[in-house]
Amino acid sequence: MSAIWVGLFSGIFFGFIIQRIGATNPHRMARAHLMIDPDIPMFMLLAVVFSALGLWGLQAYDVGNESVLPTSVIATGLAAVIFGVGWGLAGYCPGTTWAAAGEGRMDAVSALLGGLVGTLVFAHLHEWLIPLLYEPTSAGPITLIDWLGTRLAAVVVLAVMFVGGAALVGWVWKDRPNL
Repeated sequence: MSAIWVGLFSGIFFGFIIQRIGATNPHRMARAHLMIDPDIPMFMLLAVVFSALGLWGLQAYDVGNESVLPTSVIATGLAAVIFGVGWGLAGYCPGTTWAAAGEGRMDAVSALLGGLVGTLVFAHLHEWLIPLLYEPTSAGPITLIDWLGTRLAAVVVLAVMFVGGAALVGWVWKDRPNL
């Protein structure tokens, strides 16, 4: 039962943080996607870094674990398109939709209901979709460690990617006015 409370309170804390950064505002999200406002992309980059460090720390104490799902090009590509179209239409990603709905934004409530309906439809069609979308291009569970051979190489590559990502975000926004 304590894991439920940890999840609940960490979710509330994360919702508070994304509300404070402005990620529950679809206009701020649009400004981030138009590369006018760097706050949300920098926050997202930091969230990924801190999550990775947190998981690494939990695994060091044999508390955390990960479940690597099979990689499928068709299923992942289709999911990415649906995710992107939904984000573009609603102005929210799934996490920010919940937080914005908690703020009382009615557009987010509509997006949340649409996402829940989509999840329900997918859950009912999942077994039928597996042979069509997953199996033809399934490569099994693949990790960066599998590709590079060692955990150290994977950590170095990820560190370079994150530093490069932060530098790229800074470079893209350095001369743009924050309108």
